[in-house]
Amino acid sequence: MEVSRILAEIDAQIAKLQQARELLSGDAIKPRGPGRPKGSTNAPSKRRRHKLSAEGRRRISESQKRRWAEQRKAGSKSGK
Repeated sequence: MEVSRILAEIDAQIAKLQQARELLSGDAIKPRGPGRPKGSTNAPSKRRRHKLSAEGRRRISESQKRRWAEQRKAGSKSGK
């Protein structure tokens, strides 16, 4: 066998042994990402959704349409 091939096999074995050691010692355990860990008891409270009346939706719609009209007017005056 060539010396370079023997060295490559030894390096591969070393890498496997190091990986096994990390798993056994707990070094390989990485911290979790954001969020609650599994099994946590403090579940999020259910949020109440605010209901908008038909009149409230209508008023918001009308005021938004007025804003858009003003923007169109201002845009046409600027020379577009």
